Amino acid sequence: MTGGNGRYAPSPSSDLHLGNLRTAVVAYVAARATGRGFVLRVEDIDQRSRPDIAQRQLADLAALGLVWDAPPLYQTDRSALYCQVVADLAAKGLVYECFCSRREILEAPRAPHQPPGAYPGTCRDLSDAERKARRKTRPGAWRLRSDLGQVTLFDQLYGSYAAKVDDFVLMRADSVAAYNLAVVVDDAAQSVSQVVRGQDLLASTPRQAYLAQVLGLEQPSYLHVPLVLARDGSRLSKRDAAMAGAALWQSWGGPGGLVSGIGQSLGLLEVGEAGDIDTLVARFDLAKLPRQAWTP
Repeated sequence: MTGGNGRYAPSPSSDLHLGNLRTAVVAYVAARATGRGFVLRVEDIDQRSRPDIAQRQLADLAALGLVWDAPPLYQTDRSALYCQVVADLAAKGLVYECFCSRREILEAPRAPHQPPGAYPGTCRDLSDAERKARRKTRPGAWRLRSDLGQVTLFDQLYGSYAAKVDDFVLMRADSVAAYNLAVVVDDAAQSVSQVVRGQDLLASTPRQAYLAQVLGLEQPSYLHVPLVLARDGSRLSKRDAAMAGAALWQSWGGPGGLVSGIGQSLGLLEVGEAGDIDTLVARFDLAKLPRQAWTP
């Protein structure tokens, strides 16, 4: 058994689709089966977030049988903390202001070993005078000054995963915390020792592992869950209304049917077998979890 918590952290910009709910179930089952607590975080700093959607998301999770051990944490209540973390890093010379637009970053020349989209370091070594001049034309974002070429981590499903870590954004130019900063700070605040989320987020995880190291935080274990695909083979998105909300519940015959379907997709229930969330906890076996996407 392991201490700390597992967690689920939805963004309330749309109703949870089938892939979101499946990941939430894995996060809950993996936490409970390993003796961890379970907490929720509402990642509502995105300007598209809506309180009514957040409430529907919490209701959907509760309907599946998920029980969290503390009130959900809302990121909009934590803006001052994110700013303080960046200020502390600035005092140590570990961040710098960046005035580049997205287009400028994509069009800038970069070293051959850098991956597409990686920050080329344009603003890294500006003088104080140059930064002062740039501030007059546009506000700056804050980037972490990364000194590691590559970070390697271990994922419980995909094994060893390595990626280069560039100077990524911690605070946007509008003073809103970037995802990579908020998620690391909040996981530490909620004593998260196990991170379960969609496989599409694996590529960004080395950045978070590196930031946790810089902040002196313990790195959690990682488990990235294969995605749920639509019938045409595309990944589900916020536009897939038929796979979210009332239509989703109806198509699976309610919460019980949905939990059973998810359990079968994870290899924790036999095909056609019914089972509730506690059944999935009792049967949880990492070795049974599929490594490939699920198309229901």
